[in-house]
Amino acid sequence: MKLDTRVTLALLLALLVQAAGAVFWMGSAAERLGALEARAIEARPVAERLARLEAEVAAMRAQLDRIERKLEAGDAR
Repeated sequence: MKLDTRVTLALLLALLVQAAGAVFWMGSAAERLGALEARAIEARPVAERLARLEAEVAAMRAQLDRIERKLEAGDAR
């Protein structure tokens, strides 16, 4: 049984094209991942600051609740 060389060459060419596409896709995926990592590093200080602000707002709300309770207790007299 003899294989047709045209089929073999076409199959080899198809495999090479697919391999080239895979290499190109991996390169672009690595570039996107690098960009996302850079954005995450830049966002870290902002996230820490936001967490501190949320804690301060919670403390202020607790103080406001205490003040309101004292005012309401003073009105009841």
